[in-house]
Amino acid sequence: MSSFKDLRIVDNFYQTSSFFPMPTVCVSTVNPDGSLNVGSYSLCFPYYIAGKGRYAMVLECRNTSNTCQNLLRTHKCALNFITDEKETFKEAVRLGYPGPSAEKMKDFKFATEKGQADPNDPNRPEVLTDAYQVFECTWAVNLENAGKFNVEDIDDGHPGPYNDFNGITSKYGAHMILYIDKILMKERYYNAIINGVTKKDFPPVPVDYGYRDSTNFWYTPFPKWSKPVAEPIPAPKEADMESIRYAANRCDPDIKFTDAALKNFVKVPRPFLKTVLNGCITWAKENGVTLIDDEHVKIINDKRAAEKASRK
Repeated sequence: MSSFKDLRIVDNFYQTSSFFPMPTVCVSTVNPDGSLNVGSYSLCFPYYIAGKGRYAMVLECRNTSNTCQNLLRTHKCALNFITDEKETFKEAVRLGYPGPSAEKMKDFKFATEKGQADPNDPNRPEVLTDAYQVFECTWAVNLENAGKFNVEDIDDGHPGPYNDFNGITSKYGAHMILYIDKILMKERYYNAIINGVTKKDFPPVPVDYGYRDSTNFWYTPFPKWSKPVAEPIPAPKEADMESIRYAANRCDPDIKFTDAALKNFVKVPRPFLKTVLNGCITWAKENGVTLIDDEHVKIINDKRAAEKASRK
């Protein structure tokens, strides 16, 4: 008899169907107005490590995210590796939650400075001063003809067709292969790598286990790798009814929502609102409903909950 149980593989398997240790990286990019955007990611790993003439990372992200859309425009980013202080990780969790860049960056707590790869290039973002290392990168648009993708094609996800490994890879997904232009290292760790690393020379790097339970991100600080620590996600801000009604009225000319139904969506993060509304519209068309009310939303939510439970 096997000592293991067979666990069903579902979406986001690295969080939902496993315990998978990951880095915590704050990715800086430049917004269309020239301002700085910083988003937090864990799905960021080495890609080309030898024998290719270039070195590269791969970043997996939502194609509706500020980070992805900025990369599609500017092709430049910086991967900022943070340390494990509680307040630092708390800010990383806040920056990782979906939302408009201007709103998230309004309370931005990290200090920044110019990088060293083409510092006069307006598409090069600033880097985090408190990072222990930074990879300044350029998106490899030459691979799989990924430069064909445009921000303007992304609304409620991307309609396709999709690439296999670089650029837009699914309705909501993207894989960005990033050539490493420069590795910047704080002096203490630079000296350790040059002169020989001892056990005292490693940076205090958090190990992240991801967004597991709709409430917390879990991580372990260094070097106390014994008990994971929970960092609560920010409480979603309620959207005003006027903006929700505006979004709902633009989804489908034949399906409408009552205000009682729309009140169910005030805490849905804005990047996901259209997806949620379209899901309700799909259900309405399948069931011959032209006006979605509060009772219909409850039925839809119960259906989603049952489907989610069946996948466990």
